[in-house]
Amino acid sequence: MRYVSTRGEAPVLNFEQAMLTGLARDGGLYLPETVPALSDIGALEGLPYEVAAFRVLKPFTGDSFSDEELQGAIARAYQGFRHVARAPLTQLAPGHHLLELFHGPTLAFKDFAMQLIGQLFQIALARSGQRITIVGATSGDTGSAAIEAFRGLSNVDVFILFPHGRVSEVQRRQMTTPDDANVHALAMDGHFDDCQARLKDLFNDHAFRDQVGLAGVNSINWGRVLAQIVYYVTSAVSLGAPYREVDFTVPTGNFGDIFAGSIARAMGVPIRRLVVATNQNDILHRALTTGEYRMGEVHPSISPSMDIQVSSNFERALFMAYGGDAGAIRQLMDELKAGGFSISQGALQALQDQYASGRVSEDETTAMIRTIREETGQIICPHTAVGVQVARDHLEPGVPMITLATAHPAKFPDAVEAAIGIRPDLPPHMADIFDLPERVTRVENDNDALKSLILERRIA
Repeated sequence: MRYVSTRGEAPVLNFEQAMLTGLARDGGLYLPETVPALSDIGALEGLPYEVAAFRVLKPFTGDSFSDEELQGAIARAYQGFRHVARAPLTQLAPGHHLLELFHGPTLAFKDFAMQLIGQLFQIALARSGQRITIVGATSGDTGSAAIEAFRGLSNVDVFILFPHGRVSEVQRRQMTTPDDANVHALAMDGHFDDCQARLKDLFNDHAFRDQVGLAGVNSINWGRVLAQIVYYVTSAVSLGAPYREVDFTVPTGNFGDIFAGSIARAMGVPIRRLVVATNQNDILHRALTTGEYRMGEVHPSISPSMDIQVSSNFERALFMAYGGDAGAIRQLMDELKAGGFSISQGALQALQDQYASGRVSEDETTAMIRTIREETGQIICPHTAVGVQVARDHLEPGVPMITLATAHPAKFPDAVEAAIGIRPDLPPHMADIFDLPERVTRVENDNDALKSLILERRIA
């Protein structure tokens, strides 16, 4: 299996190389040269999640990992999940289901990918004897999932950038309370797009990148997207695939999670529609409806993991919509530096054939948390509420809708309590998080300051 950059000027890599590299050296994102078909989808029905995961993932990993290595990594990745089904479906209403993706160690969907690539990184690094520096940018959940996956490892330093004052207290404490020497939580001035921009600056500084062995675990990393394909497949099979079509609605800011769904569809899973759900920071909804991708101001919200105006993984979707024209993607990304770009009519039609979208206000988000509690007794997080609202607007008789429940409500207790008057409890394994000391460093929104800090703190 060969991986190519969306910008066409980076080396073609195998899976292991693409995973360890993260962002391509030309600034692009890696994608498989071809998407393999998933044979005998119906045979996945009733299989343990880990078995289904191996069958989905193996064609993408090629000979980078032996069957035994990949199976072992998958087993270790999900053994700490607190539901035997790993990604269970619950019914909200006739024809509408929640896919619960918050049973991992940090209570968010990011655990599905991060726990797995953490295991694969360990196998690869043990073989090579290499030491790496992982730098990640997070709007809330990626950081804690990365820290949980890589904390304590002897051959990895982890630096996580998060926007100061723009994540929930639980999200912040998940990043700042681990006391492992190789973990560093950095509260950066600005918003998530600033964190993401500084991360890309580091990767594009090739001398620094090589000096510290820089590796990325944001959703720019193909391994992250790959791991998320699995729960699209398993949930669709649970509702009748391949003999029945399904729809998915995904609350998303950086586009990685829903892009995984498009790869599942390309593999042959009968996904009829993928619906993008955005909060008030609605650049994806605007782009998909108007064809204009124009950055605006980031407005803090009660669904902070979606407070994004530069959705990195949208570049992968654009690459596919432009028929793999890397030159066109380079032109669009150059225009983005000046504030935005217009999507060609043909590419826009290709995107609209793949994705629908919707936008949800703050008041609507709060109201949906309350509505779901009243109608079903369930408590959902604000990101999930955004998804449920948009899904309800796109329900059609005869086609089941699956909305991704991306985080546990206890990660956003203030928003939930404001909506329903109930403060959701953290699971027992996190019950002491408010009593632990925090380790955090404030850092200015400056590339040189960030590089100096990494060079000073990493374990040489």
